[in-house]
Amino acid sequence: MARVQVHDDGIELDSPTLIEGLPGVGLVGKIAADHLVDALDMTYYASCHCDGLPEVAVFNDGERAYEPPVRIYADEARDLLVLQSDVPVSPNAADDFATCLTAWLGERDATALFVSGLPAEKDGVPELYGVANGGAAAILDEHGIPAPTESGVISGPTGALLYEANRSDLDALGLVVESNRNFPDPEAARVILLDGVGPIAGVDVDTDHLVEQAEEISEARENLAQRMQEAQEESSKAQPIGMYQ
Repeated sequence: MARVQVHDDGIELDSPTLIEGLPGVGLVGKIAADHLVDALDMTYYASCHCDGLPEVAVFNDGERAYEPPVRIYADEARDLLVLQSDVPVSPNAADDFATCLTAWLGERDATALFVSGLPAEKDGVPELYGVANGGAAAILDEHGIPAPTESGVISGPTGALLYEANRSDLDALGLVVESNRNFPDPEAARVILLDGVGPIAGVDVDTDHLVEQAEEISEARENLAQRMQEAQEESSKAQPIGMYQ
């Protein structure tokens, strides 16, 4: 049966804000969500058992207990929920997943904040844009988050969630940030947290760790580019290139 299963009934939330962290372009949503869960020491609150999600078990270093791959964490004091996913949601399952999660959010009078990366050649700090449905547009205006400067489409599971929120009259916002198409982009995730999630959800999070990650990935990319250039003059061979491929 498709459902979101709550594991901690002791947590009380009043019209919470949900931050979505599905893997996507630049992994910006996932990086931002993972950082929030860790930095705020959020409580494992619920798990998603929606049709089409992979039926797999996720385990962590040094821990005995395993978990389902798509989970929701809560911070009662901040009325904050974070959707954390360790697996991509298949486009074929996006509609069922969006229907399942949106119905659950609607029952809690939640405001949903969905995150998407916009593939771009960045020049300086990544640009952040916001879209919304209904009265949620006022939230973007209040915090000075600009509208997109060109037309576009948000596709995949995040697009399905935005579509279903609009169809179901659930207040929803979409934050779109310029991000790298081929590499994890903690710099873009940092912009999401500082300029989007922070002011909208009233959360102050230290993002120094994300700056360090961005520097490490930038260096790894430069090393990879150098190796690719050198490889053109050498016979083919295999060698490790680090975790940020």
